[in-house]
Amino acid sequence: MTTPDLRFWFDPVCPFAWMTSKWVRSVARQRDYDVEWRFISLRLLNAHVDYDAHFPPEYEAGHTAGLKLLRVAARVRSEHGREAVGPLYEAYGTHLFQTAGGLAPATLTPELVGGLLSQAGLAPELADALEDTAWDEELTAEKDEALALTGKDVGTPILHFQPPHGVAFFGPVISRLPDEQQAVELWDHVIGLAAFPGFAELKRSLRERPQLPSFGVPADAAGTTEDWHGGSRRPKR
Repeated sequence: MTTPDLRFWFDPVCPFAWMTSKWVRSVARQRDYDVEWRFISLRLLNAHVDYDAHFPPEYEAGHTAGLKLLRVAARVRSEHGREAVGPLYEAYGTHLFQTAGGLAPATLTPELVGGLLSQAGLAPELADALEDTAWDEELTAEKDEALALTGKDVGTPILHFQPPHGVAFFGPVISRLPDEQQAVELWDHVIGLAAFPGFAELKRSLRERPQLPSFGVPADAAGTTEDWHGGSRRPKR
């Protein structure tokens, strides 16, 4: 298998990973890039964290739903190859973020996930992996692989440019989707930063709510600015 131009680590329930993935897909179409979609579970990443003390109430259920969806994605990759992951992630994200109310974890039943698998051209029976913890060892190893490239104080998405020897970073985190021309301009700026060997971080914690229907923000508007300190609107760090 050829080495991809970019490796992209995502958790399906992360809205900012979804926004960045939409931007990356636009660039990949225009530049004919091969993107490998890989897995980083926010639930596994925060396994040591007391959710009740550090996160808003809905976060544990949301992160757990993301872990379950990644189990299905891991099974899909095992049985159908890495090329099947991108269409599945697109089906996940379209349901979760492009429709109002899609983020509710309780709605992610095997029947619903089976329908999303069908949309991606896959057998709905693959949804049986939702509760199969046997996939968690593979997902933990993939999470650890990403953190070995970036360090531990990161979230999702993680982008690995020109693997295996290129640099990897958390982000970029974007709240609005650029048009096609802006997409490649932003890409070139990000690549320029990543290409400098001494570049480590450019960050602020103030973010707009992402420009997604699931957040009630239409495509022609800017979401309310919030402080995502620690990357997640935590009440405390």
